[in-house]
This record gives sequence, structure tokens and C-alpha cells, in this order.
Amino acid sequence: MTDNTLDDRPVYHAACHCGTVRFTLQLADGLRTARRCNCSYCRMRGAVAVSANLDDIRILQGQEALTLYQFNTGEARHYFCSRCGIYPFHQRRSAPHQYGVNVACIEGMSPFDFAEVPVNEGRTHPKDRAGGGGPSIAGWLRYQANPAANDN
Repeated sequence: MTDNTLDDRPVYHAACHCGTVRFTLQLADGLRTARRCNCSYCRMRGAVAVSANLDDIRILQGQEALTLYQFNTGEARHYFCSRCGIYPFHQRRSAPHQYGVNVACIEGMSPFDFAEVPVNEGRTHPKDRAGGGGPSIAGWLRYQANPAANDN
């Protein structure tokens, strides 16, 4: 993790669902990096992710419970808790110096905190597109809370 004495970015606490895997992180560019992806794996996983540089995540406990999943090129490294199955983070293929972190694992955050989240075009990865052509955004996922549900 980076030296926080010169770094004014907040330190967030995060964990998987069962609490076996616990970690702290600092975001690379705040919540501006929130996104989803429509690749075959992310489409099924359905998480909203934000970016953290590799050095900005510190695993506090549960390193031994993390299980690695890789597919296709094997470049991206998707981690999940072997006990509860939750995905806390993955090393990104498109930016290997960063992790994509599941916002639902960050204390006090939820994917429903974002009214609109861009969905990256992951079915054809930017590294696979000749000249990087084509749109990088496939669409947007929108959430609108039901006002009647907020009365509780």
C-alpha cells in the first residue's frame, strides 16, 4: 500500500460476505471509475467495480481463502472467497496495474448508490480490437429507487 502521509485519498475498508477476506484500499480516481462490463464472465457476475492501483490494496486477513479464476487469455485474475463465493476484486486485463474492486464489498457502499453506471464493451476486449476500434461503452445501467420502498 502507498504511504498515506502524502496521500489524501480516503482509505476504505472492505470484506467479502462472510468476512473471511478483509482488505483496505484507496481508489485510483474515486468513484468516477464505477462501471460494469458485458464480457461473458462479468455479465454473469453482475458487479459494479471501481479501480484501485495494485499497491493500493492491502489484504488484512483471508489471503488463503482467496481462489483465483482465469479464462480466455488468462490475463485477468479474478479472485473470489472460497467460503462465501463473493468476488472482492480482480486484476484487470485492460489495465494490469489496477484491480477492479466490487463496490458491494466496500463498507458503506452499494451498487445501488449509483444512479447510472456505464457498461464497458467487454465482449470484444479493447486489446483484441484491431487498432482499438469500436465503442468502449456498450450502454448504461440505470437504477431508480422506488420511493414507496424508502418509507421503511
